[in-house]
Amino acid sequence: MSIKSAARATWAWLDDRLGIQTVMDFLKHKQIPLNRHTPWMYTGSLILMFFGLQVLTGIMLAFYYRPTLEEANKSVGEIMTKVPLGWIIRSVHSWSATFMIAIVFIHLLAIWILKSYRKPREMTWMSGALLLVFTLAFGFTGYLLPWDALSLAATKVGTDIPRSIPLIGAWGTRFLRGGEDISGDTLSRFFSFHVSVLPLCLLAALALHVYLIQKLGMSLPVGADEEAENRRVIPFWPNFVYREAVLWLVFIGALVTIAVFLPPTLGKSADLMAPAPEGIKPEWYFLFLFQMLKVFPAKILFVTGDTVAVLLILVAVVLFFFLPLIDNKPAGRKGKIITVLAFLLIVYAVAMSVWSLQTPSKPEADKIIPAPQNIKESTGIFVFLGGIWLCVAVLIYLLRLKIKETDRLLEAGYFSSDKK
Repeated sequence: MSIKSAARATWAWLDDRLGIQTVMDFLKHKQIPLNRHTPWMYTGSLILMFFGLQVLTGIMLAFYYRPTLEEANKSVGEIMTKVPLGWIIRSVHSWSATFMIAIVFIHLLAIWILKSYRKPREMTWMSGALLLVFTLAFGFTGYLLPWDALSLAATKVGTDIPRSIPLIGAWGTRFLRGGEDISGDTLSRFFSFHVSVLPLCLLAALALHVYLIQKLGMSLPVGADEEAENRRVIPFWPNFVYREAVLWLVFIGALVTIAVFLPPTLGKSADLMAPAPEGIKPEWYFLFLFQMLKVFPAKILFVTGDTVAVLLILVAVVLFFFLPLIDNKPAGRKGKIITVLAFLLIVYAVAMSVWSLQTPSKPEADKIIPAPQNIKESTGIFVFLGGIWLCVAVLIYLLRLKIKETDRLLEAGYFSSDKK
């Protein structure tokens, strides 16, 4: 038996049991609208790609990380200085989280502005909003794990915020911390959330989100001629996937390059009794909320300013979640006002973040700054980066050829629905 016939027999055996060809036929007949808003659809697959990188690099880091007060900071330091290329793995993990959160924000804002949550896609939006919450929770819980002075101080501030909520706030703070104060229980609890609870929650929300997209399809722009738009489509497989793959390659190359040249540092091990560093700030995606809490007055009538600010944030989150039900006439006056609110939110978040960054931070002493350990490793890294971009360039060239080929087949009617 030749290799080709053996491969065909193996494929047939797998297809009989898994129905692979049925899935492939579904993907070939799944249509993607081709219009000026199509580029926003690529953000969904980028989120999946960065989540996959998070899982892969997270597993690698978990092999060496030890979530105890005595060993957490030390183990991260060993990853950065003793594990071969460990600092790059940590940097890729950190930067892929940043990319993922940024693209989730962009994805949801694009859906908001384009009104893609219109009936019957309300639950698609809601599952996406849950994905945003879980993604931010990943960032919040992961920030403490290096257990340096900055992450400890930021977590103290972050876990103290729920205390401002009436009735349940104190319980929320105790639940997050595993007690009244930050301790080893907080570290182990955040580690458990980060590697066990949140991945399960995110995967469940992601499965629901993908199912709803497959069931309900892609939304057309408001006021679009549905008949005309239905004629301007491409098959998901292979035409759209090849286009997505070009973007994946560019982002992977950019991610690895940034991870090498701008790796995250590590401060000295946190001291629970030491005062908080001056000018502490959260990660960039929480800056506008952090600044909002700072500018509120201490008292508003008989209520503390923190309580008012936190309640306003909670109301905004609820309204954001139920946005499709509120914006039930997207083409009308109310829909246009809600679209304007999306742009105002972007301006507000950027302005508050920039304002927060104006406060100078005192640089930490005794930081570990990742770098190649020797000339051999340094040379190897630059050769590796060159190889990465060479592979990216070659693969993009080959994908562009495949895109032209599949587009010609599409024009010839190869992917038509009656094609067997």
